[in-house]
Amino acid sequence: MDVNAVELTGRLTEIEPLRHTPAGLPLLSFRLAHNSMQLEAGYKRQVECEVRGVALGAAAAAMSRLRTGDEIRVNGFFDRKNRMSTQLVLHAMRTELLKEGNHAKTIDDESSQSQG
Repeated sequence: MDVNAVELTGRLTEIEPLRHTPAGLPLLSFRLAHNSMQLEAGYKRQVECEVRGVALGAAAAAMSRLRTGDEIRVNGFFDRKNRMSTQLVLHAMRTELLKEGNHAKTIDDESSQSQG
């Protein structure tokens, strides 16, 4: 019953420069704009939203190569912005840069560790 899994596609509307936590972990914050048609109760519904996100560690370092305007797919989970907040933030664990012709490059912890 402990499921917290998110897959979301969208366009990067903001990507901050890579920085590091006090413990030395790479950290990257971003915003992802999503726009799609979803089927709800038998009716098509236009969905538009913007989600704040963060990536830590190797995922942040890999994601730092992306640029505003890139279309991506993010797999991760939701958590509160901080202990005192109710605002949700998407934590990116795996990111794909979507390209023309349905070719994609995966950017995540595993691929960046195997290259290093």
